[in-house]
Amino acid sequence: MSLRVIPFLLAAAVSLSGQYGQPIKNPKVLIKTEMGDITVEVFADKAPSTSANFMGYVDAGRYDDSTFHRTVTLDNQGPEEVKIEVIQGGALADDKSFPPIRLERTIATGVLHVDGAISMARGGPDTATASFFICLNDQPDLDFGGKRNKDGEGFAAFGRVIAGMDVVRKIHQAQREGQLLKPPVKIISVARMEAAK
Repeated sequence: MSLRVIPFLLAAAVSLSGQYGQPIKNPKVLIKTEMGDITVEVFADKAPSTSANFMGYVDAGRYDDSTFHRTVTLDNQGPEEVKIEVIQGGALADDKSFPPIRLERTIATGVLHVDGAISMARGGPDTATASFFICLNDQPDLDFGGKRNKDGEGFAAFGRVIAGMDVVRKIHQAQREGQLLKPPVKIISVARMEAAK
């Protein structure tokens, strides 16, 4: 079976478990980096499609040996009128990426871009694949109707950091050139907590 279908199978499984009234268990994921560990709770109950996409990459080991490559701070966004604070990682080559997913808007999920939120990076509304970002401080302009993206559709938040925000902040302030981390911060592995070593 092709790994490219994993996110869609997971989405179907999440949907079925909800249909039959069984509680959906939100997975916890350990992101091990060279600067320390970050633990994320993935809100499969609130953002099932985006969560299934992310967990597909996690379970396939696609994020292992990737990087956090970008940091957006208040002083490196140039003339951008709407400023945000995030770190971005998990960008993969096309041959390691699953097909793009539909945008699961915050107006539908209720998962907002608060401090520690994890969300999918994107260009157009239905273009997100692997790359994700973590918010530092509340970032309402990344929600549906926000002004950071001119289309106003926002980004698909799907979980939140529950441990390791000190590591997130350390990465945010790491050495950079413009918005690019120099050098990038290595992501050693990303795994479900029960499977993490």
